[in-house]
Amino acid sequence: MTDTPEPTQADGRDYVQDGAILLGISNAGRREMSAETIELKLANRHGLITGATGTGKTVTLQVLAEGFSAAGVPVFAADIKGDLSGIAAIGKRSPMVESRLKDMGMDPSTYANAAFPTVFWDIFGEQGHPVRATVKEMGPLLLSRLMDLSEPQEGVLNIAFRWAEDERQGGDPAMQILDLKDLRSVIEEMGKRASELRAKYGNISPQTVGVLQRRLLVLEEQGAVSFFGEPALDLGDFIKQAPDGRGIVNILAAEKLMNTPRLYATFLLWMLAELFETLPEVGDLSKPKLVFLFDEAHLLFNDAPKAVLDQIERVTRLIRSKGVGVYYVTQSPADVPDRVSAQLGNRIQHALRAFTPREQKAIRAAAETFRPNPAFDTERTIQELQVGEALVSVLHNKGEPSMVQRTLIRPPMARLGPLTKDERQTLVDADTALVAKYRDTLDRESAYERLTKRGTMLGKVQEGLKGFKGFGKLFGGK
Repeated sequence: MTDTPEPTQADGRDYVQDGAILLGISNAGRREMSAETIELKLANRHGLITGATGTGKTVTLQVLAEGFSAAGVPVFAADIKGDLSGIAAIGKRSPMVESRLKDMGMDPSTYANAAFPTVFWDIFGEQGHPVRATVKEMGPLLLSRLMDLSEPQEGVLNIAFRWAEDERQGGDPAMQILDLKDLRSVIEEMGKRASELRAKYGNISPQTVGVLQRRLLVLEEQGAVSFFGEPALDLGDFIKQAPDGRGIVNILAAEKLMNTPRLYATFLLWMLAELFETLPEVGDLSKPKLVFLFDEAHLLFNDAPKAVLDQIERVTRLIRSKGVGVYYVTQSPADVPDRVSAQLGNRIQHALRAFTPREQKAIRAAAETFRPNPAFDTERTIQELQVGEALVSVLHNKGEPSMVQRTLIRPPMARLGPLTKDERQTLVDADTALVAKYRDTLDRESAYERLTKRGTMLGKVQEGLKGFKGFGKLFGGK
């Protein structure tokens, strides 16, 4: 019996050639095998990764993240099951990997294993650096979806944001809605002053105020209080390279977050929107500035109102000009609305199973999205694919889709499977700059504190003297 060769430790750059990253080998085992790659200059034309549970989507996700990192492109990915965390550790050779390499015509003794520079994030601050955003940054549109509000309820929420901003413009700069207690205080105050505010802002019914307060309580029970606040996330911390030039892989711990899928989807949509609003136009680059891997993408579209779908479509269509590539990962292509799917040029389709007429229809629709290959029947092949095998069609040349190819996805270079709790914590603690920046919550004076102060006797006097600046200052007013 021969010994298994020790894996070569490297940085993954061997699998980035001529401006493209290696996905796998098509026509494996046949006379004419060819490498299937994603061209970096077209990687910001977005992508779609689909397939039934257990067909290899997570491994493909890891292979993509490794390839982009090796090419110097930062990556953001949500880790739904914890498996992606293994990208931070050097992979080990296994009989399964050996077999896959041989099937692909690759020499196992020369295949490199590597760990990739990784930063862990967690909305709840338990498995990574805390991620926070202010309520003001989230805005009423996304917050309405998060709270599952009706149109009239969303209208009152909009009034809350408008009234707080008018108060700021009127001379009270601390009247900002930064966290959930700020929003609760503003809504409560509007309810008390509904008759006074009606002429300027419209009707604010006590019933609607009550609904909003109850929905906020639900958010707090779901742990959203950990997310809303300061210091808010600086998205520039995602767009970084390691000292060796490889892109940082940002992993969002999403196992617990998936218990509140609406919060998960809203957070990731907020991130996309913030990237779109803050990044400058850069046109077509030789490679993306950031690649965003959105797992369980169907949650983004489920029951989304038209305004939210319009925003998703707009951001997906235009964010490529900011140098950002977005890759949606879900079970079926039908999970993604047509107007969004039309923007996704690079496609990787793992196996789908058809046990019902609806599933058969979904497979037919999936097959029709590919440029046909006369060598095989795409619809039938989708149902015959083995684990770790996929149909691949990517953009090349001037942006035209390649003919679909049946492809064996290459094994990851990093560990297959999760890090231990101690391994993860060691990596989190090692990044002292991010620990110092995000670990401690900041609770500066904002709407809650201002409205609480107004409720005191001194505060009422100051409010009454607002129009008399000289007298107001005598009582500590501004």
